[in-house]
Amino acid sequence: MTAVTPIRAGQQSGRAENIPGRTRDLTPNQAGAPSGLRAVDDLSEVRAVTRGTVQAAMEVLAGIRPIHQLARRLDPRCMSALQHRACLIRREVARTNNPALARLHRNSVVRSVRVCEVAEGIYEASAVVVDDVRARAVAVRLERSKQIWRVTELVIG
Repeated sequence: MTAVTPIRAGQQSGRAENIPGRTRDLTPNQAGAPSGLRAVDDLSEVRAVTRGTVQAAMEVLAGIRPIHQLARRLDPRCMSALQHRACLIRREVARTNNPALARLHRNSVVRSVRVCEVAEGIYEASAVVVDDVRARAVAVRLERSKQIWRVTELVIG
């Protein structure tokens, strides 16, 4: 996402005036971006990826989203575990015809996401998800892999 610098009256020949709340003495990192902005950008990106991935995983468990849509985001072990759990849920719904079980994971909404950096390029996040039946916690571990965030652990309570 690119940042847009507002043009203010009084700017002359490319020099910016002192704008309140703006830090001018940030040291650039190797990528050329100010090092003071990196952590905030990573945190917000990881938070958004976590929210989207958890929402999609809950939709897979509800049977309204195909699992292959998460192939790019989940590592193979997480993908296999999620697919196995979704299959078990569908099998149990078909076997028992329990209406409460059929509503499980329906209308899931991610209420909140908390993110914590545990190492360089590795984050752990937790999310609270509310559906028609109950509220549940989801734990996620994300690692940067080839410029994308990949979920290496996914635990749905």
